[in-house]
Amino acid sequence: QVQLVESGGGLVQAGGSLRLSCAASGRTFNPYAMGWFRQAPGKEREFVAAISGSGVNTYYAASVKGRFTISRDNAQVTVFLQMNSLKPEDTAVYYCATTKRLAVVPRTGHEYEYWGQGTQVTVSS
Repeated sequence: QVQLVESGGGLVQAGGSLRLSCAASGRTFNPYAMGWFRQAPGKEREFVAAISGSGVNTYYAASVKGRFTISRDNAQVTVFLQMNSLKPEDTAVYYCATTKRLAVVPRTGHEYEYWGQGTQVTVSS
């Protein structure tokens, strides 16, 4: 049973930073891509960032590119999302996800089979 547990959310002022973590358990970690998604109230879930199993390849939504950085520590079976220069429009519940397929780095939610419970990020203006 794959389990993903996010942490690190909270309330921050615009321009501030937060670092989200997602701890994985239940299977071998490093062959599989990991992704971060977010969902704001009244909006659809959207892709934020993804990273390949090796950590070499990363992908970002245009809205966060240059401000957010995704990384992973395969020894600690954890994926991180460093969020800098936060804006009020970044306010959302952030979810990490992983896939059961190898050699892919999905950027759409339906391609991920396993999800965490989410962590709230609130950016005040």
